Formats: sequence, C-alpha cells, structure tokens
Amino acid sequence: MSRVARPSLALSLQFADPRHRDQLPRHRVARWVRSALATPGEITVRIVDEDEGRTLNHEFRGKDYATNVLTFDYLREPVVQADLILCAPVVAREARELRIAVADHYAHLLVHGTLHAQGWEHETSEEDAEAMEARETQILLALGLKDPYRKRR
Repeated sequence: MSRVARPSLALSLQFADPRHRDQLPRHRVARWVRSALATPGEITVRIVDEDEGRTLNHEFRGKDYATNVLTFDYLREPVVQADLILCAPVVAREARELRIAVADHYAHLLVHGTLHAQGWEHETSEEDAEAMEARETQILLALGLKDPYRKRR
C-alpha cells in the first residue's frame, strides 16, 4: 500500500503554557498540521495561557476573551507561513464540555487553524462554513479521529 506524500513542514512548537506539553509531542503536532497542508509550510504553533490568549484576541480581533485558536497567516504561496496560537485553558475547557480527549481537540484546532492559514473561511458565508467543516471532517477521519461536527448537525 502506498502512502500519500505530504507537503514539507518547518515547524516551530512553543509552550508559553506547558500544561499540555505531554499531549503535544512534536511528531503528533507535525502530523496534524501537515495533514491539512496543500503546499509546503512554515508554521509556528504556540500554546499560551488565558492572559496571552485574551490579549492577542483583543488586539487583533477586538474581542475581549481568550479563544481556542488564532491564526495569523502571512503568506500562502509558494509556502504557507503562519502562526497558530492555541489557548491551553480554553482547549481543556472545551474538550471537557465536548467529552473528548484534549489531544483530539488540539488535533481538530490545529487542522482548523492550518486551513485558515491557506484561506479557508467559515465566517464569510454558510457555504464557506459547510465547505470548511467538510474538509476538516475529511482530514480528521483520515487521521483516525471522529467528526467534530457530528453532534452539532
């Protein structure tokens, strides 16, 4: 059985908040990000605490709360260059509420953020949201994870 070649990835993994470091080994994070890349990528993944997450969300989106993932995309072609910022306390809280493993939620959010870095959107229209959710589901199922939208449909 042949394996599908995935685009190359230069990954920087940073832990400003180390609480989930054991669930985010570099090889797993790289696999999740690479699974969503259509072209080579240079991606920084930074895990932050609630204060940094709130500050970044406020400064860049005008929203005064910490969100689960923020995507800062700088270049899409010929190489995707982006920063993905994930807020550890928010990810943990959402995973508990969804009754899923924290690592599975990180996988979903990293796929979600990587798609955003390539121009996928879900806040622009219902059609865009459905297309992005379908792509996320396809990627997560290929990774052996569950459809994150199944319960919400």
